[in-house]
Amino acid sequence: MGPLTGLRVIEVAGIGPGPYCGMMLADMGADVLTIERSPGTHVAAADPLQRSRTRLTLDLKSPEGIAALLELVERADVLFEGYRPGVAERLGFGPDACLARNARLVYGRVTGWGQDGPLASAAGHDINYIALSGALHAIGSRGSKPVVPLNLVGDFGGGGMLLAFGIVCALLEARRSGKGQVVDAAMVDGAISLMAMFIGMQHQGFPSDEVGGHFLAGAAHYYDTYETRDGKFIAIGALEPQFYATLIEKAGLDASVFADAGMMSRKGLDPQVWRTLKGKLAEVFRQRTRAEWCEALEGSDACFAPVLSLSEAPAHAHNLARGAFVEVGGRMQNAPAPRFSRTQPACPQPPAQTCQDLKSVLSRWSRADAESDDE
Repeated sequence: MGPLTGLRVIEVAGIGPGPYCGMMLADMGADVLTIERSPGTHVAAADPLQRSRTRLTLDLKSPEGIAALLELVERADVLFEGYRPGVAERLGFGPDACLARNARLVYGRVTGWGQDGPLASAAGHDINYIALSGALHAIGSRGSKPVVPLNLVGDFGGGGMLLAFGIVCALLEARRSGKGQVVDAAMVDGAISLMAMFIGMQHQGFPSDEVGGHFLAGAAHYYDTYETRDGKFIAIGALEPQFYATLIEKAGLDASVFADAGMMSRKGLDPQVWRTLKGKLAEVFRQRTRAEWCEALEGSDACFAPVLSLSEAPAHAHNLARGAFVEVGGRMQNAPAPRFSRTQPACPQPPAQTCQDLKSVLSRWSRADAESDDE
């Protein structure tokens, strides 16, 4: 049983960060009820973002649908939604309406720009939010345009994960105060938070205010990806002197060329040195296949890893040993994370393909109330 077993969560269906937050909470054992806005909504059976939930269809544009939702709110611990600011209020289930029915409710809101500010009502997507944070500008190759890092930074790290963290924080506070509150999770705020280390480094004078200029953006020879003889790629992250020395030894590099050029040395912070040694290192790594470099470097302190495709990652020995991927409904998916020593989450379940009826949900949550009172 996961650490959130017994928690009752209402998820108003959305896209991106909302379903990811719902997956995280459900993976940890929470009873997550997804409110679908139209009957017959199709849910892909292999979609991890929809797993381990029950579903209920409510017309949130009708008085009856809102009345049913507020009845569920009375029994819930959490409700979260991903509408633009003001939409939930216009529909009749904004924070004031929900907290009036359940003063302990944690009301989560995830948007791109936040609940206030001049851009609050504007449309946008992950790429726009991380652009405003400074994160997008920092990602890419030196001298080229910024590279879009999928939608990991805004939607998922800066949005869904931020919302899940905010919800759990508010739940812990509600245990002390007996009062719920609103969690305003803005993806732009989350992306800025993820840039904390780079903000600090900029104050310390590290070169970081140009596309691809930071040593952690691949500008330095000791922190980048390299192509191998078979057209595949490997990743090197030998930052500290002892790890850089191991790389020189294990990869058979010319010490007279590469020594004293790690991150902690003056030479190792010179962009011109980076460019020169990166070319030389690229020549070395093209001499062997990815498998051959794995044999030479993997498991050592050279800070090495093969760059695996998503279809390759589940078969890697480390991921297999950790159980990092699990089979859900016959398809390989990400395992619940993080791990717990005592309340390990159960294996996720495939997305529900049929919606429950309101009476069965109310009955189930009422029984949970009774069981809680008996303990």
